Amino acid sequence: MSRLLPVLLLLLFTTRCFAAERIVILAPAAADIVAKLDAGPLVVGKTRNVAEFPQATEVGSHIRPNLEIITSLKPDLLVISSNRFFSQEMAEKVGAEIFFYHPNSLEEVLDRTGQLAVLLGREKQTEKLIESQRQKLEQVKPLKVAPRVIYEITEAPLTIAGTGNILADIVRAAGGVLVSGGERKLLRFNPEAVLTLQPDVYLWQVGPMNRNPTPPAERGQYQALKADYLKVDELQYSRANTTSFDNVLELNRYFLGRAAR
Repeated sequence: MSRLLPVLLLLLFTTRCFAAERIVILAPAAADIVAKLDAGPLVVGKTRNVAEFPQATEVGSHIRPNLEIITSLKPDLLVISSNRFFSQEMAEKVGAEIFFYHPNSLEEVLDRTGQLAVLLGREKQTEKLIESQRQKLEQVKPLKVAPRVIYEITEAPLTIAGTGNILADIVRAAGGVLVSGGERKLLRFNPEAVLTLQPDVYLWQVGPMNRNPTPPAERGQYQALKADYLKVDELQYSRANTTSFDNVLELNRYFLGRAAR
C-alpha cells in the first residue's frame, strides 16, 4: 500500500478542472495505458500503428501526424511523446490540452499512468492497474549472477539501447545488467565494440525499425562472441507501458532457464 502513496496523494490533492472527452493518441505506447484505464470510448484519433480503438480515425504516423485531420476531430486532449514530431506551434493550432507520455523507466510508467488517469477521469481504475503491475515485479526470481546483456535496435547501422532507455530498466528488473558504454537511449555501435563488451546475452528486436535483420549468430563478425541470442518483438519491448512489466517476467524466466543449463 505504501508504494501506491505517491499516486494516491496525486489523485487526492489534484483539483480536476479538466476531464478529457475527445482524445487523440500520438504516442503509440500510451494506447495500452488508455485501454487499460477503460478510456477507449474517449479516443477519436490515433496513429496508424496503434492497433487498439478501431473506432478511432487514423491521423498519420507518430513521426508524420496529419494536422488537418487532427484539428477536424476537435480533440480536447493530445497524448504525445515529445515536441520533436508535433511542435508547440502545431499544438496551439489544435487548441487542445497536451500530455507528454515518454517514460524511461518502469517507475515512470506508473507515475505517468496515474497522471493520465486524472486527465481521463479514471482515478478509480488507477490503483488496481498500478498495483497489478507491481505484483508482476514481485514474481521475479533472483539470479545468482546477473547476465551482461546487449539489446540491438537495428542491424544496419548497428544501433543498441543505452542505459537511458527503458530497456535498461527492464533488463535490470529481470535480473540482468545492460552493457552499452553510453547513457543515451540509442547508441551507434560497431561489431568490434560488441566483442569488447563480451555480453552473455544478445537480445535483438524484429519490427518496423529492424525489419529483416540477419540473425546475429549467423553474422561472421560475431563468430568469436560467446553469447546466447534471443529474438524479441520490437513493438512489445520498445513501447513503455504495461507490457514492459510482462517483458520483465519473460526475461527473468529466460535468464533463469539459461542459468540452469
